[in-house]
Amino acid sequence: MENIALIESFSEFKDDKLIDRVTLMAILEDVFRNALKKKYGSDDNFDIIINPDKGDMEIWRRRIVVADDDLDLENEEITLTEARKIEPDFEIGEEVSEEVKLIDLGRRAILALRQNLISKIHEHDNTNLYKQFKDLIGEIYTAEVHHVRPRVVILVDDEGNEIVLPKEKQIPSDFFRKGDNVKGIIESVELKGNKPQIIMSRTAPSFLEKLFEQEIPEVFDGLIMIKNVVRIPGEKAKVAVDSYDDRIDPVGACVGMKGSRIHGIVRELGNENIDVINYTTNMQLYITRALSPAKVSSIKIDEENKRAEVFLKLEEVSKAIGRGGHNIKLAGQLTGYELDVIREGAAVEEDDVELTEFSDEIDGWVIDEFAKIGLDTARSILKQDVADLVRRTDLEEETILEVIKILKEEFED
Repeated sequence: MENIALIESFSEFKDDKLIDRVTLMAILEDVFRNALKKKYGSDDNFDIIINPDKGDMEIWRRRIVVADDDLDLENEEITLTEARKIEPDFEIGEEVSEEVKLIDLGRRAILALRQNLISKIHEHDNTNLYKQFKDLIGEIYTAEVHHVRPRVVILVDDEGNEIVLPKEKQIPSDFFRKGDNVKGIIESVELKGNKPQIIMSRTAPSFLEKLFEQEIPEVFDGLIMIKNVVRIPGEKAKVAVDSYDDRIDPVGACVGMKGSRIHGIVRELGNENIDVINYTTNMQLYITRALSPAKVSSIKIDEENKRAEVFLKLEEVSKAIGRGGHNIKLAGQLTGYELDVIREGAAVEEDDVELTEFSDEIDGWVIDEFAKIGLDTARSILKQDVADLVRRTDLEEETILEVIKILKEEFED
């Protein structure tokens, strides 16, 4: 293969990969120098001239003329006889410059050159891709579904970059088909070998925060600050907001008239229930707001252990705890306090029995499920409707019926 044809084939990469001229020339020279080192042991006495625009390249080898009887020739040396084949008037001690044709390197070396070039350009692309997406970590990104697998969805952006959306980073209600546009945040970029793997997430709290920035102008402009975001993806979220401008109602601005502003965010998150509350440094007030929609009677705070006893009327307990315990769990995460619900004025009936007394017969996790909705005694459970218990807890109907049977036997005895 001639020099020009080889350079032209190399130059194709410049157009395909959009590599700038300086970078392409540096990569080409590096590839050729590696080939020269392999063949001659050193590339110190070689000059490489590359002109990608013309598709032209020259390699010149510089050597010092030595006597013919010098049997231990170095790479940088040439015998007088060989030198005079190039120019008949060379003398010992002079420098000879001779052009090296690529064909002289051998067919194998040329094939290796091409393979090495492909590898170097891929390495360059991967480095640039890694840097590009490293700068996008935490930002919203949109890509198209290319392939759906059981544990992962493979996305491709407009530039053909592959992005991975693992199952655990998807909202439980997410369902994607090939060609769908998917929005999420770039959560991380990891190097797998030399290739960067770009991970997207739709479950991270920061995704919800970025959606607020995108959908609510006051948040984007910095007039409203998001102080904290906690989520149970696809189920419920709580967002604490604040504003330095007393004229702005941060909650009202985020929610919008009849929920108009937040509706798009809720829809994007698979109808995730979003509570927006006013942030405050008054911890009693903050916990009260975090437990909304329940109305708190009083709060006793243990600052040292980051715990708080929350006193509520009986009818408010289930609201504070929420479906599956989501409300109280998120309120605790939002405020940073472990919250203990105490039913105000709920005297235990004389013949009632604490549910924990049945730990030999009822699994602890089942007892905890009932406690999440404020049911911690035998009679408090027996007063409930079975269908309602199934709806309010994560327990199967069969499990609930078995518990009721155990509790009834206690009172029959």
